Amino acid sequence: MDKFYTAMGLMSGTSLDGVDVSIIKSDGNKEFSIIIDEYFQYDEELTKKILKIRDKILNPDDLIKYQVEIKDLEREITLFHYKAVNKSLELSKSDVDLIGFHGQTIFHAPEKKITKQLGDGLLLSQLTKKKVIYNFRQNDLENGGQGAPLAPIFHNALANKLNKKFNWDFPINILNIGGISNVTSTIEYNNLDLEEKIFACDIGPGNCLIDEWMRKNSKKGYDKEGLVARSGKIDKLILNQALDNFTEQSNFERSLDIKDFDIFFAKGLSLEDGAATITDFTAKLISNGMNFIHNKNNSHKSKWLVCGGGRKNRYLLDSIKNNFNNINLNSIDQYEIDGDFIESQAFAFLAIRSFKGMPLSFPNTTRCEKKITGGVLVENF
Repeated sequence: MDKFYTAMGLMSGTSLDGVDVSIIKSDGNKEFSIIIDEYFQYDEELTKKILKIRDKILNPDDLIKYQVEIKDLEREITLFHYKAVNKSLELSKSDVDLIGFHGQTIFHAPEKKITKQLGDGLLLSQLTKKKVIYNFRQNDLENGGQGAPLAPIFHNALANKLNKKFNWDFPINILNIGGISNVTSTIEYNNLDLEEKIFACDIGPGNCLIDEWMRKNSKKGYDKEGLVARSGKIDKLILNQALDNFTEQSNFERSLDIKDFDIFFAKGLSLEDGAATITDFTAKLISNGMNFIHNKNNSHKSKWLVCGGGRKNRYLLDSIKNNFNNINLNSIDQYEIDGDFIESQAFAFLAIRSFKGMPLSFPNTTRCEKKITGGVLVENF
């Protein structure tokens, strides 16, 4: 029987709003149970600091140029995570064997084999007196992968758990709308060569363009439920030109970064019309990716579940659904799963896999040359 571990996953996404914390018990393979999910919001000042440094880092040289500023911010972010760890342990009244520490991404360039997540694993281990696994993406990059998406192996465990309860047909597709959108097409556990057949890819922007538009043109950090976009009017001419000019994910082979996109095409539009146009642009790219997966699966029965912060933008989801006749897209929350914490649960799961030397990424998920493990283990206490 596989050994079970209790692990904590820490995830801070491209929305820069805070840290999601999950504690799970799992064998890192097929079984897992959730102990606690908690959210800790960044204060406005910390969010501004992260935005400022992220906007400055445009190439690898900038990582050196601003290294002092980066180091200071990394310490501040790590201390924030430390407080979140302590509070979560206190609330859950549980002990953990491992902490999976994703960190805050400020630069991702797979073609250069460089990715930078702010987060000092050594410091977090020293403070928490726990084994910490961090730097999850670098080994994948070193082995020809894109460094993302990394959650698919957990998505697969989640889909099989749901299938056990609801007896669905496979493939079950999980659409994650975070800052970037990605899809995992999952496989039933009785399928041979399971890990090799899970397929995943980044498919386009998620919340990143909408959030940036709102930050730069209003006092809001995001468009709650898509209400601003719903009150506006799509500029079809601008939308079609933006879609024609977008060439970044024609074959769905590369991972995407928020810096692959910009909101310049909506310049001059009102807050409402810009939000509507940008949201529809986002929806169309997500829909193209979903259509790619749908055709690849060659199945009319496939189930679609959506998780991540973007699932709360009702206007975005309506726009995605308007592009399909036969695809039924449901929030994962309808099935007693909290769609806010899939990623933090995933990094707890990945920490266990990493500790056990199990693969985290596969040729069909990150385009790496062969299935490989990842993450750096530190025990600094």
